[in-house]
Parts: sequence; C-alpha cells; structure tokens
Amino acid sequence: MATEALAALTARERLLFTQRHPRCAALAREGAQHFLYGVPLHWMNDWGTPSPLFVRQASAAQLVCADGHAHADFCLADTAAMFGHSPPALVQALGERLPLGLGAMLPGVDAPVVGALLAERFGLPLWQMALSATDANRFCLRWARAVTGRPRILVFDGCYHGTVDEVFVDLVADADGVRRPRTRASLLGQVSDVATYTRCIDFNDRSALDAALADRSVACVIAEPALTNVGMVLPDPEFLQALRAACSATGTLLLIDETHTLSSAPGGYARAHGIAPDFLVLGKAIAGGLPCAVYGFGAELGARMRAAKDQAPPGHSGIGTTLAGNLLGLAALRVMLEAVATPQAYEAMLAAAQRVEQGLCAILAAQRRPWSVSRLGARLEIQFCAQAPRNGRAARAAMDDALEAYLHLFLLNRGVLLTPFHNMLVCCPDTGTREIDALLGTLEQALVQLPRA
Repeated sequence: MATEALAALTARERLLFTQRHPRCAALAREGAQHFLYGVPLHWMNDWGTPSPLFVRQASAAQLVCADGHAHADFCLADTAAMFGHSPPALVQALGERLPLGLGAMLPGVDAPVVGALLAERFGLPLWQMALSATDANRFCLRWARAVTGRPRILVFDGCYHGTVDEVFVDLVADADGVRRPRTRASLLGQVSDVATYTRCIDFNDRSALDAALADRSVACVIAEPALTNVGMVLPDPEFLQALRAACSATGTLLLIDETHTLSSAPGGYARAHGIAPDFLVLGKAIAGGLPCAVYGFGAELGARMRAAKDQAPPGHSGIGTTLAGNLLGLAALRVMLEAVATPQAYEAMLAAAQRVEQGLCAILAAQRRPWSVSRLGARLEIQFCAQAPRNGRAARAAMDDALEAYLHLFLLNRGVLLTPFHNMLVCCPDTGTREIDALLGTLEQALVQLPRA
C-alpha cells in the first residue's frame, strides 16, 4: 500500500468530516468540560474521527447524527441493536412497564414466563440474570471454580468476553521465540498477573487444547463459538465438537459466550450446531440493547451450584448486583423473545447478510483486492488477507490500522456506519435494499480511489 497516498486520502476524509459535522465538534468541546475524552465512556472516542459522532436518534437500520446526517447503520451498537434500533414491540412493552416500576430487588410477575421462554429457545432449563455479558461471564467463572474446586480457566488467544479480568491474556513470543500466556499490555491498573490462573491457546488447535486440559486443573473453558473481536475467526469443522468432548473427558465446564454469535440463529450458534454448553451467556441484543444479560445451565450443574452456595458461610457471594433481574429488564426480555427476535426476523437478517456477503466478494474480486469476507449468520467481517484466518495471531497479522481508518471515514462521510474497532458489519431485520446498496456502492468508490501496494 502506498503509505503517503493513503495518508493523503485519510487527511482529506478527516477534513470532510470536520466540515460536515460542526455540531458534533461543538458537543465534543462541551463534553470535554465534564467527561474524560469528552464522552461518557472513553472508547466512544475511538472511531478514528476528528471528533466523536454524537447521535440524535436511531431507528430500525438508520442512525441520525447531531448534524442531521442519516447513516445506514451496520454497526448496530456492536450487535446490541442487532434486531434494529427501538423495535416497535419493545418500545410499546417498555412504555407499558415504565409507570409500573423499574426495579424492586424482587422477582417480577414476568419472571416465570421469561424463564420458560429462555429454556425453550436455548435448550437449558435454569437461568440467572445479570446487567451485562461481562457480569454474566464473571459470575459463571466464580460458579465454575466453586463447583469444581479447580483454580484455572482456559481462553483462546484473541478472545473477547467483556471486561472479565481473567480473559485479558494473550499468547506473546518471549525472547526465545516461544509464545506464552501473558497479561495483556493494554490492561489498565492491573496489579496481579492474571496469567497465573489463566491458560491461553490458539483457537482451532486441538492438540494444544488436549494438553491444556490434561492435568484437570482447569475449572472452565470460556469460549465464543467463533472469535469475533480480532476480526472474525470461524471454527474448523468439528473443532467445537472436539472442545465439548475434551471438556467432558476431563471434568472441565464449558462456557459458551454467545453475546456476539447470537446473530447465527434464533437459538444461537451452539444450539444450531449441536454443541451442548454447561454455561451459556447471552448479552447485548438479548434485551434489545438494554443493560441486561442472562446465563443458563443444566439441572445437574444447577444442583452443584446450589450445594456450593448452601455450604458457603453467610455473606456476599460476589455473584449478582442490585439491579440484576430488574422489572424493566424482564419486560424487555419477554417481548424480545416473544415478538422481536423471531424466526421471521432471522430470515430477514440472514437474507440481508447473504446479499451483503455476495456483494462484498464481487467488489473485492472486481477490484482485485486480496481480502476475504467471513460471515456468521447476520454478522460479517472484511479482513485484509486472502484466506480467512484460523486463529487470533493470523487475524492480528492481517490488520492494517491506517487502511481501516481510511475505509471507515470514507464510508461514514457518505452515510454508512461500520463498527469502529475492525471491519465488522451486522444486518438487522430492517436492513434493506437502500442500506445494502449504500454500503456496496460507497465501498466500491473507496476502493477505486485506494492506491495499490
């Protein structure tokens, strides 16, 4: 890639953004008086734009910024709005719930119905609620250690499970060239070495998996069905089946985090592919983007969890928060499962994503770009490598921050929004011809202007 030419194109796009977004720039200056980096959460400033894109409103597959520009939204809050922004049925249900109370630290009358809906949809009989997938993952790891008496967990290099401390471990090459688990260098304020009790191996590496579990000191493997936050890394054929078998053979619990892979099918990737987890975690989209998550488990594991809790001394278990299972979250869960995240919605999402995949592949071929497109249901990824990566190391090697920044800015300036962290796209049930044509046409324009290596 011609570095100087790419830098000039990016500079042009940054200037264009500034010219088109004076109100966003003003809001950023105002926000800086009271918010770190001028935004409520610091990574809202990580989009590569000269100032954050402040949102005025979002509906279905469209987002309108503070300067009044409409955007075809393929970020969808990093899947939190995977079923579209503010689905009408969800809006109605929440409106009916609001005057009746939002939380009481007591079970709402929707609870038995929600439990039955979750069991029917995802195939696990018992459930608990949390406020985020991070919390749900953290709680499951506590339960896993409590019921197994084992200290360690196993993660895959490049994984994403929110802000759970133990998962911030990467495989890093030491001076001798051997890759070993190390606490992620970007982790702020960490005083203990989280790699002490976390093992880390490459995704799709069956021999490393067997070796990591052999001594039976691992309480739990926490895994996405596909890596989704280091680009996208799909599982090899039979790898997840081998993972399930290895866990069963060594008495290791298997936690499947479907927060990002719920895009696959109504019951998630694991159920669609016959993978039976011990714990199943769902967040973000499960309640339409409200702060809500759930984790499910089987009857036998539930009995072990109950025994561990009953045998522990009185006091705080470190599991649960005051707002978990609140009345508003229950209402949102119920309507999402009953009326929004329906098989019909998935049909529309998957059809849209298939059309996007076909269009992206055609454009890349016509433009002779040696890149690949991976798809997981309604979720897609463009990666700067000819062959889709098989592990986190290969996915990282394919990344190009400068190229990514140019493409994202070019699309955003012309009304198409991708996720900020990599080239991920999500289709919701409302993603239609207008949004898809805008994406494909604008990307083609961006590639035409892009210099070659």
